[in-house]
Amino acid sequence: MAQNPINSKHFDPLLASGPGGLSWPDSYWASTIASPPQISPALTGTNQTDVAIIGGGYTGLLTAYYLATEFNIHATVLEANRIGFGASGRNAGFVLKGSGRLGYSQMANRWGLDTAKGIYSEFSQAVERVSDLIKDNRILCEPQQPGYLKIAHNAKALKQLKQTAEFITRELGGQAEFIPLKQLTNEYMAHKQAYGALRLADGFGINPLKLVLGYKQLVEAQGIKIYENSCVEQWIEELGKHRLITEQGELLAKRVVTAGNAYTPKQFNPRVDRKFLPILSNIIVTEPLTAEQLSESGLKTHQVTMDTRILKYYYRLLPDNRLLFGGRGAIFGKDASDPVYAQRLKYALNQCFPVLADVGVSYNWTGWIAAAMDDMPHVYQADGVGYSLGYCGSGVSFSAQAAFRLAQSIAGDKTPDLPLYRQALPVFPMPGLRRLGQWAYYHYGWLRDRYG
Repeated sequence: MAQNPINSKHFDPLLASGPGGLSWPDSYWASTIASPPQISPALTGTNQTDVAIIGGGYTGLLTAYYLATEFNIHATVLEANRIGFGASGRNAGFVLKGSGRLGYSQMANRWGLDTAKGIYSEFSQAVERVSDLIKDNRILCEPQQPGYLKIAHNAKALKQLKQTAEFITRELGGQAEFIPLKQLTNEYMAHKQAYGALRLADGFGINPLKLVLGYKQLVEAQGIKIYENSCVEQWIEELGKHRLITEQGELLAKRVVTAGNAYTPKQFNPRVDRKFLPILSNIIVTEPLTAEQLSESGLKTHQVTMDTRILKYYYRLLPDNRLLFGGRGAIFGKDASDPVYAQRLKYALNQCFPVLADVGVSYNWTGWIAAAMDDMPHVYQADGVGYSLGYCGSGVSFSAQAAFRLAQSIAGDKTPDLPLYRQALPVFPMPGLRRLGQWAYYHYGWLRDRYG
């Protein structure tokens, strides 16, 4: 097995040779799994498949599912560790209309209004697709009250949110509600740093680990092979065929989908190498809040919430009234478990809800997300190799739509004529300096959020 130069607790995609040897983090989500499912056997010997899928998260599992159910194409899933170890089991569980880091008006300025409408439709379908998968297959992943609140952190952001609400309603044909501060306080939360909010009616919170384990059951029910603890150590292309070599076996495939997102090794395949930036996120979960604490903080909703900062904070009440609060983590994987990052999150939480200053933190964990150079996800397939990369934190929902579009593309069906599906990932200029650029951006973001 490829060995990481640092231990798995401090895994860093830009340093490690591969993501093998990792386990579930000590997260709140893991604590809710009373009986973890049995781990599927590792790949052994030589095997063949039509489509090999690298990565058993949301994207990989659902791509295999749609290939089987929609197109009768045989796929095999290779998972480096156990299902749920990566971003699919570590995220905050926000199912929302994410758009990378680009706003819809920015998309309209870049590509035109029709393209912005098309992308908005894709992200709307993504939320609906996840909701339907949960309902139709009775996935017990604790879906919460629908609604997504975007909190303005200053007066300038409030003005921009009002313009965004008008743009979504007038230009995109969607629904967006502008919420003044008084209404936010009376109906949703007494947020001490808020100036108002925008609310989208769809979007909801789930238990992300239970969701990905539910997807695993869907895939297995189709007779699709999932090999866990089968990290791909070498990928060889020969005469249009692919050999994926693991510690104990190899998989021969006509086509390949790489679906590891931020957990993709830094040197894996020229189609994705040097084309994404892994970003470490950090999440804390408090002790359960009492009825008195809920009343004092004015928290009246379980809807998913995010603010308008460049370095965003995101939060929601969980089913047991713990408060989940997340934001950026360390720049380097070796610093992931430094307690200062959890302390910063708790400080930020206290600034939003001062009455919760004495509430203890029960869980803290980290995970990697991936950003593309142009701040948008890319779902791309050419010459028998496909990938979906660069969700930038919106992968819980968009992964479902991306998986469906990947399956369509592999089957030879036409996908929508949108940049999401037509443009390959751009290469980062001077990729060896990605971390330095990230450090500079964080400092710029801190200054803008504080003084801009």
